[in-house]
Amino acid sequence: MEKAKVYFTDFRTQIGVSQGEKLKRLIRKAGIGDIDFEGKFVAIKMHFGELGNLAFLRPNYAKAVADVIKELGGKPFLTDCNTLYPGSRKNAVDHLYNAEANGFNSVTTGCYVIIADGLKGTDEATVPVPNGEYCKEAYIGRALYDADIIVSLSHFKGHEATGFGGAIKNIGMGGGSRAGKMQQHSAGKPLVNANLCRNCKKCAKECGSDAITYESGKAVIHEDLCKGCGRCIGACAFDAIYSGYDAANEVLCCKMAEYTAAILADKPAFHISLIMDVSPNCDCHGENDAPILPNIGMLASFDPVALDQACVDLCQAATPFANSQLGDNLAKENWHHHHDHFMDSNPHVRWKEALSHGEKIGLGTREYELIKVK
Repeated sequence: MEKAKVYFTDFRTQIGVSQGEKLKRLIRKAGIGDIDFEGKFVAIKMHFGELGNLAFLRPNYAKAVADVIKELGGKPFLTDCNTLYPGSRKNAVDHLYNAEANGFNSVTTGCYVIIADGLKGTDEATVPVPNGEYCKEAYIGRALYDADIIVSLSHFKGHEATGFGGAIKNIGMGGGSRAGKMQQHSAGKPLVNANLCRNCKKCAKECGSDAITYESGKAVIHEDLCKGCGRCIGACAFDAIYSGYDAANEVLCCKMAEYTAAILADKPAFHISLIMDVSPNCDCHGENDAPILPNIGMLASFDPVALDQACVDLCQAATPFANSQLGDNLAKENWHHHHDHFMDSNPHVRWKEALSHGEKIGLGTREYELIKVK
């Protein structure tokens, strides 16, 4: 496979040139116009940030991308799927409020927000996984399946399980329905926190496997009947049901790559990542720690594997901030130095598996040419 082209620009601008204009220039130079957008529904897959988190990408960047797509004749919408864990994006009602509160609306972005997997995270499509080794089928948000074109707009940052969050995580994990997230995160079944259960029986009504009964006024999930779809998690209004998150990080990374391949299969796609506000953990947190690395720049490519690899390489070449989780770790006496900014920030993470497995299954290549755009 020949080297992929990855286009890069830093955050320096001249007076009178906005960051949004610079992003537009980058994606045009990277060839987004080579896609036939005319009359097509275009899913801009991004993360709206958990309430309380301030590291997520500003709506201004989404507007820049949406503006270019509309100029090319496309019909863009912003989208993400509901979360598996309790929080402000667990269902579409809360998720839409969350997006609005964080500044994402039709005025600020020039397009509407659609939650891809519906009200409770169950509006999904089942699609085959090309060359899948861990997953043969993927359960993805229906709006992503129905979209004609996918454009990923990722905030590149650290992550406490996958090492970093970039294009593959944004698409693969972010594009999975609740059942899809369960399949990626866990080899097990949902669990019940009896202290939070209110005996409302909504979970049993939602369960399609008759796997939930009640004992002493508390829900009980029978593992022999449970299919692990996670619908009960979305049904519970009291956060009493949760995933065990027991998949190893290496397996999680491989499954994310496979889900990305399934979501992108047979669709035109384009990928954008911004390395800025590089928080040590995911934007799914209701807070964000200080950045571990400086703001580096904006990147774009047709290849999600090459894009993530380029972002990793730029981050590894950067000087860590002293006053950060990464800096604190490196300053510890007898610290086991991994010579890897992501592993030195979160020592138990894995990240190389997502890229190597993505390359193995044909999602893209880790070999790239970095083309700088002023």
